[in-house]
Amino acid sequence: MAFPNYYVDSVLDIDPAWVKAQGKDCVLVDLDNTLLPRDTSKFSPEILAWVKSLYDADLKVCLLSNNWHERVHTAAAELDMKLVSKAVKPLPFAFFTAMKRVGGKRRNTLMVGDQLFTDVLGSAILGIPCVMVKPLAAHDLKHTLMLRNVERLIMRDRQTASIE
Repeated sequence: MAFPNYYVDSVLDIDPAWVKAQGKDCVLVDLDNTLLPRDTSKFSPEILAWVKSLYDADLKVCLLSNNWHERVHTAAAELDMKLVSKAVKPLPFAFFTAMKRVGGKRRNTLMVGDQLFTDVLGSAILGIPCVMVKPLAAHDLKHTLMLRNVERLIMRDRQTASIE
């Protein structure tokens, strides 16, 4: 089983300077329950400031989402981010597409997401480090909730840790 390289409470714990210190200049980021609680469409001011800090640090950023609804396109436009929707994570094709859209390569890319079986596993398949965050909301799709129960069993000994 793949494990996240880092596990933190929130994307807000990921400092762009730390990302650059890891030799990364490309960030692929999940949307639902990573940046935006599922079934909501309003970003918190803190998330908007974090996204701005990525751009201010000259990081290349792309949303990588299994979601295909209009909401994901609207969110990408609001964040002024490139988007790969219908990603079918953990399959690698969309990861490659997202990196290509922003000029990233596997060696200089970091994935950020909230799901072990999509974000973490997909990035591990490609050898891309992943920061897993706690999901923003407890409610989700039925199949996702079922997978979250399995995630809890697998991740039970893992503690959230700040990254430095």
